[in-house]
Amino acid sequence: MLQKEALEQFIKAALAEDIGSGDHSTLASIPAETTGTARLKIKEDGVLAGMEVAEAIFRLLDDSTRFVPFKKDGETMQAGEVAFEVSARVRTLLSAERLVLNCMQRMSGIATLTRKYTDRLKGYHTRVLDTRKTTPNFRMLEKEAVRIGGGVNHRIGLYDMVMLKDNHIDFSGGITPAVERVVAYLKEKQLDLKIEVEARNIDDVKEILQVGQVHRIMLDNFPPEQIPPALDLIKGQYETEASGGITIENVEAYAKTGVDFVSVGAIIHHAVSLDLSLKAVIHS
Repeated sequence: MLQKEALEQFIKAALAEDIGSGDHSTLASIPAETTGTARLKIKEDGVLAGMEVAEAIFRLLDDSTRFVPFKKDGETMQAGEVAFEVSARVRTLLSAERLVLNCMQRMSGIATLTRKYTDRLKGYHTRVLDTRKTTPNFRMLEKEAVRIGGGVNHRIGLYDMVMLKDNHIDFSGGITPAVERVVAYLKEKQLDLKIEVEARNIDDVKEILQVGQVHRIMLDNFPPEQIPPALDLIKGQYETEASGGITIENVEAYAKTGVDFVSVGAIIHHAVSLDLSLKAVIHS
C-alpha cells in the first residue's frame, strides 16, 4: 500500500518540476475562483491503476476537490469508459492534469502487463515478483502498480532485505564468506532482515545449503529443466526464486517446476503506458 507521507512528498516534487515558477498558461487564461469538472476517459483496454494517486494529486492542490470514482484500481477497463469525475478550481484541474495522466498511464501499463503474467500462473504455486529495475524516484508507484496487477513486491530498496548477488559474492571471495559476514553484520547491527543468495549453478546451490543461515535461494539464469534438480536438493528448506530470461512465453514452464517465485524485471521496464485523457465537462 502507498504510504501517505511518501506519496505527498512525491507529488510535491513532481508538481514543482512541472509547474516551476507558475503554470502561466492557466494563470493567464483562467480566473482564480473559476470552478469546473473534468472526467478521466479511458481510451485503451487494460487494467486500471493510479486512482488513489490521482485523487491525492488533486486534493494536494485543492482540499475542496470533489472526486467521484466510477472504477477501482485493479479492475479491467475498456476504451470508452470513464474512470472518475473530478470537480475543483479549474486552475487545479489544469495544473494537475499532466501529472495525473503521466502517473495513471504508466501505472495502468504496468498493472496490465503484470496481470498478463499472473493470469498465466493461475492454478500454480509460483508467484510473480518485481525487481529494482525501476524508474528513479518513481519506484513507489511502479511497485504499487505491480501489486494492483496481482504481482508481489520484492524488496523496496537496498535497505529492507539482504540480497547477495554475483558481484557481492565475487568481491567477497565466495558464497560462504559473503554469507558469514552478512550474518555477523546483521547480528552486530541488530537488524532483522531476510537474506537471499544468488546461485549461478548447481554447485552454488550445494554451497548455500552447506553454509545455511539464509531465507531464499535465487536460481539465476537456470533454464526450466535445471530447476527441479535444484529444488530436489533444497527440499523446501528455503524459499526459491527463478530469475533471468523469464518471459510471458516461458513463465508457465517455470511455474510447472514448483519454484516459489519468478522475478520479472520486464513487468516494469517493458510495460507500455496506456492511453487515458482528462477532458473538461462543459454544460451547454
